[in-house]
Amino acid sequence: MKLQIQTKPSEPTTLYLILDGKLDTLTAPELDSFISDKLIQNINTLIFDLQTLSYISSAGLRVFAKTRKLIKSRKGEMFFVNLSPQVEKVFEIVKAVPIAEVFKNTQELDAYLGKMQNQVIQEP
Repeated sequence: MKLQIQTKPSEPTTLYLILDGKLDTLTAPELDSFISDKLIQNINTLIFDLQTLSYISSAGLRVFAKTRKLIKSRKGEMFFVNLSPQVEKVFEIVKAVPIAEVFKNTQELDAYLGKMQNQVIQEP
């Protein structure tokens, strides 16, 4: 199965990607290239929706690690939402993604981001 990559409208500084299919040795370069093209300088938040991602290999994990390094170098953040059960299991086994970056759905992520923004507003 081929990897399909869709973008979802979001804030101007956010890139929201929906991955559908398999992220493996054959499709990881496609995702890497897509991210390189879309991750323009003003993007500081990257969200991956993995609800319909049916499979991930080490090649896919490497793309996520490389992308995390790039986004962190910009003082940005990367999050994962709606993990399919099989992808969630891989994340648990290899501990490739910090738990603070994984959310059950976009509502949970939005609540977290709202809380972080409120903390900044309330700081003296």
